[in-house]
Amino acid sequence: MATIGDVARVAGVSRSTASYALSGKRAISEDVRTRVMDAVRSLGYTPNAGARALATSQTMVIGLLAQFLEDEFAPAMLQYILGVSNTARELGYDILLVTEDDGTRALRRITDSRMVDGVVLLNVAEHDERLPLLRAARQPGALVGLPEDCSGVDVFDLDFEEAGRAMVDHLYKLGHRELVLVSQPDHVVERGGAYVWRLQNAAHEQARQRGVTLHSVFGASHQPEVGRDLHAVLDAHPGATGLLVNNEAAAAALPSVLHERGLTAPGDLSVLGRYSDEFARTFSLPFSSIESAPDRLGRMAVRQLVRRIEGEVGPGEPHVVRFVSPELVDRGSTGAPPRRTGG
Repeated sequence: MATIGDVARVAGVSRSTASYALSGKRAISEDVRTRVMDAVRSLGYTPNAGARALATSQTMVIGLLAQFLEDEFAPAMLQYILGVSNTARELGYDILLVTEDDGTRALRRITDSRMVDGVVLLNVAEHDERLPLLRAARQPGALVGLPEDCSGVDVFDLDFEEAGRAMVDHLYKLGHRELVLVSQPDHVVERGGAYVWRLQNAAHEQARQRGVTLHSVFGASHQPEVGRDLHAVLDAHPGATGLLVNNEAAAAALPSVLHERGLTAPGDLSVLGRYSDEFARTFSLPFSSIESAPDRLGRMAVRQLVRRIEGEVGPGEPHVVRFVSPELVDRGSTGAPPRRTGG
């Protein structure tokens, strides 16, 4: 089995230089770092995690706290987990995925025991009970999701307010004057899912300013309930010419609902969703959408977290709150509203 001494010999450097190149604890030239990494790959060297943790006080593990909640669509959550885990791997860190229901107990366990070098939180609530613990922990933390109080952590999220305004404006400019917004289940809002009302409130304000009638409904997170919800909302608002979808389960169910009703998009109804391009490909969704950017948000959170872990960001430097601006991906499902024939 290869040792750090073998890596140093093949790379033509001292043991300490090879160790620094791998740990990132000291500035190493790019040429030396490349030689060390080439030696690592050629030898198949794997650092001993226990010895490394004792020597450097680092585990090279990032804790990822996420939950697969019944009121949210699990495939959408997986997009965020993949963004975090892929970036961590690229930066030389493993992921400890923690999904237990008691998030505060889980966070206390992995931080007090120093099982991880830093923590990423998903499923962030407006008043998240995990945040006081994370702020008090020795390890730095990063959030994908916006709480009310962002102090003491780095925060990354989609600009949901701007997304809501952009969705309304896109259809308004095409001539639509009556729209329906399908959001996540109402109990997502009740437990603190602020992203739902952030988009919804902004969309309603923009609709008011534009003179657009906007009906809001909460859709279920699973079939067949969400399919019935979509049929019900289309029955209730026959004058609506555009459908805004901030609910991944509803977006996935919509093609079959439109087919059952003999409707096409945009011929009969313009449709604009909010989900990732990868999600659209996975479910073969033909609808235009605002990109939710889960992979980009995961990358941003992990990169900032690693910068704090490795000392590139000093402990006294302010934490950041960064939003990803909404980008519309046009898949041809929006157009001018259909002409209504008189009876």
